[in-house]
Amino acid sequence: MSDDLTRAHYRYWLPIATRWGDNDMLGHVNNVVYFRYFEAVVVKYVIEEAGLDWQHDPVVPYAVDIRCHFRRPLSFPESVEAGLIIQKLGESSVTYGLALFAAGEAEPAAVGHFVHVYVDRDTGAPVPIPAAIRAVYERYA
Repeated sequence: MSDDLTRAHYRYWLPIATRWGDNDMLGHVNNVVYFRYFEAVVVKYVIEEAGLDWQHDPVVPYAVDIRCHFRRPLSFPESVEAGLIIQKLGESSVTYGLALFAAGEAEPAAVGHFVHVYVDRDTGAPVPIPAAIRAVYERYA
């Protein structure tokens, strides 16, 4: 996970409004909420760009690894911009590179990654990433 990434590195974006309840007693977004922001951008990307139907597709992604490197606090009422890029594409897995930026800031407040493994919905066994979804991932790599 590189610490020198800027906005230009990321290819897909999701604006996220912080909420009062995101803040902790120290007055900044609680650490666990950064992971929710990561999840939000990944899920939105997979639905919007890859067209995954989470409720009905026979092959679905499971989250297996999520990491975050905190660089500076975010806090309500800041707006957050979540950036995503495909860092690594395997046979059945994909690693998304992620960053959270305060609106308009050049440097990320947090960077991390999120790994999905595609599995058969019925068996839970890893399977190859469907070709149509793989093609979308390749465009964002």
